[in-house]
Amino acid sequence: MGEVSLIDVTKHFTLRIGREVQAVRALERVSFTVRDGEIVALIGPSGCGKTTALRIAMGLETATAGRVTVDGREVKSCGYDRGMVFQQAELLPWLTAQENVEFGLEMKGMRGPVLHDTARQYLELVGLKDSGNRRPYQLSGGMQQRVGIARALAIDPKVLLMDEPFGALDAQTREGLQGELLDLHARTKKTILFVTHDLDEAVVLADRVVVMREGRVRETIPVPLARPREDPATVRGRPEFAETRYQIWRAVHDLPATVH
Repeated sequence: MGEVSLIDVTKHFTLRIGREVQAVRALERVSFTVRDGEIVALIGPSGCGKTTALRIAMGLETATAGRVTVDGREVKSCGYDRGMVFQQAELLPWLTAQENVEFGLEMKGMRGPVLHDTARQYLELVGLKDSGNRRPYQLSGGMQQRVGIARALAIDPKVLLMDEPFGALDAQTREGLQGELLDLHARTKKTILFVTHDLDEAVVLADRVVVMREGRVRETIPVPLARPREDPATVRGRPEFAETRYQIWRAVHDLPATVH
């Protein structure tokens, strides 16, 4: 199981600008659930609270009020039931790709041959079977992100949290990794919550899209595309894609829903 729920999550903090102190409401009573095996996208304008919600779900930040649960157990801090993939891969530059994946496993207590075998297995899962001995500077941006995904998956989390994981990549690499993520999800059935600014990406990948504005959930929009899902290029050609993308666009821009 891997159900994650945000329940009335609120986050307030103060921001000092010169001599002035401003109160900032990053999140205000945010509630939604990502069901076991589901992919949910968080989307909205910059500063709407998407990444803050994700970091609270991971345990990297604490909520002012409300709570996050994974399978009913409240999140108090970071834990191995959740894995995180950041916008930049954040690989340790002095380690090889394999050693970067092994690092998280070592922190979990894994040792010996099983450590090396597990790391190799997850590098193979993300298509990097022959790149384990390369250091980050020897890898393209897309390959580095795949190492980051392998590192997060290797600890076998119930929930995978992704903060704009493809946002810094060129369009072609981004579409390729979207297809790979769909394949990975079909094989692993991991629960995934990811943040994106890209409307197309949200529709291609997600089962539901949570639209946020000004620290609140504005609307949740289901994506009527079956799984296993086709490759991103084929998905974009379907009429359901265009209609759902338009619904999300209207919600992001705070426009009323169209009436059919």
